[in-house]
Amino acid sequence: MSRISDVAQRAGVSTSTVSNVLNGRVDRMAAATLERVQDAIRDLKYRPNTSARQLKTGHTPLIGLLVPSMANPMYGFIAREVETLAQERYGFRIMIGNTYREKEREARFFEDLMAHGVRGVIIISSLIDEQHVEAAAERGLVVVSYDRRATPGEASVIDHVTVDSFESSRIATAHLIERGHRRLAFVTPSGRTMSRNEKIQGFLAAARAAGLEASARVVEGLPVDEYGDSMMSELGRTQASQLAQLPERPTGVVGVNDLLAYGLMAGFRDAGLAVPDDVSVVGIDNVFLSTLMYPAMTSVRVPVPEMAQVMVERVMSRLADGALPAGEFLFAPTLVARDSVAPPRG
Repeated sequence: MSRISDVAQRAGVSTSTVSNVLNGRVDRMAAATLERVQDAIRDLKYRPNTSARQLKTGHTPLIGLLVPSMANPMYGFIAREVETLAQERYGFRIMIGNTYREKEREARFFEDLMAHGVRGVIIISSLIDEQHVEAAAERGLVVVSYDRRATPGEASVIDHVTVDSFESSRIATAHLIERGHRRLAFVTPSGRTMSRNEKIQGFLAAARAAGLEASARVVEGLPVDEYGDSMMSELGRTQASQLAQLPERPTGVVGVNDLLAYGLMAGFRDAGLAVPDDVSVVGIDNVFLSTLMYPAMTSVRVPVPEMAQVMVERVMSRLADGALPAGEFLFAPTLVARDSVAPPRG
């Protein structure tokens, strides 16, 4: 079994330099040095002694990852990227919890993580009220919030990493308009989060820019049970059946995420409508299942690998340097056009 001294010798650095890499203290380290150490760790298959580290620091080499529901494959994708980076680069594992976007459940998870010596957490929530997250950060928890912008005008002790949700739905809607659609709908669950609000605004902005405000509708429906994201596709299916019965039904529909858009496609099919001949559908997330749908579904790509890297690095950097201020990191989405969008008939 390789030791830290073996890594140091192979990389041509001191053991303290290797220790700095393992503990995320790399801000002032030369890029070439960091690369040599990481290569040596990988080549020697070195794994730090986690028990010794915990005794020395009082911290557990784990990162908490709180998601609304692992039933959504998007969150599985994020978890895989976060865990791979945390493990391979820093020797940390992740501990996952499902919160169903419930404020009280999120707060209890913070307490449990801190009680187990976990000091860094990534939370996917997007709740408008973030006071419980701020409170946990003020007690010493390093928190990175995914899928939510920082509250305007307020200093935050939380890092925020998100895709531009407004732009995600704007480019999805603009794509439908470019293909000739004039009757548009944006379908979302009721119960607003910050990212859902921004997506709605992006949809309306695209419609307004094309002079289509009168024929663009936001359709909100309650999830069919308490589990929210895990039942998102059923919500889409239900909403599609209702849209299909409208005398002036939309010909172009955007789902708040891919899961709901999958349900939309199934619901339109159940109603005897063909995608994209009778109605075009666009999702947001670009989950890998989009390519397996029939027809393959147009979606908006969220740059998860790049965002996961920033989230992990922010956790590790702020664990190493408690004086490092929180920041906001905004990523641009891109449209991936496939077969679920076509010009409307007539």
